[in-house]
Amino acid sequence: MIGVYTKNVGGIWFGVACSEQDVFATAFRHKEQETLKKLLSSIPLNVPFQVLPEPTGFGEKVLSTVKNVYDGKNSPQTFSLATEHLTGYTQRVLEVTSKIPTGYTSYYGSIAKIAGGSPRAVGRVMASNPFPPIVPCHRVVNSDFTLGGYGGGVNTKLEILTREKRGHKFPQLIRVGDKKLQVFPVEFALRKPEA
Repeated sequence: MIGVYTKNVGGIWFGVACSEQDVFATAFRHKEQETLKKLLSSIPLNVPFQVLPEPTGFGEKVLSTVKNVYDGKNSPQTFSLATEHLTGYTQRVLEVTSKIPTGYTSYYGSIAKIAGGSPRAVGRVMASNPFPPIVPCHRVVNSDFTLGGYGGGVNTKLEILTREKRGHKFPQLIRVGDKKLQVFPVEFALRKPEA
């Protein structure tokens, strides 16, 4: 049985759909109904669930991690993400995206080079990411460092990236299997375009 929980912290509704050991979906929005809608749309069909008033211990840990990532904090906590119902391609894109560390961004095209497909296909996966911000789709930007889209709104993406600034100066290569993903300091995406 999947438990679905929401919690308001500072005017933001954070939510999780989880069993006792697996995360099926996470979400955050300004309205509780929007958070619930996002969570429920990510639960696999024909899987029983129940919306509950209080999270379990595991659910509370996940909610805390979602809030920490939203707040721009490093979050070394990892969880078992229930991805078996997702396509192999979606699983690969989410796995690559999950490697982007706090304080860095990468391009849709760079992720496509590792996971396969096109930048647009990566964008479609990001748009339906069932695990924001644990799988940090907010750290994926266009190749010209413009922000691109975001399910929670581009302003929310900008706010989260601003909180993730760490003062990094140089790009890095992150190992993903036998390939390398180039990541760039979040400051590159936050620079104001010249007039």
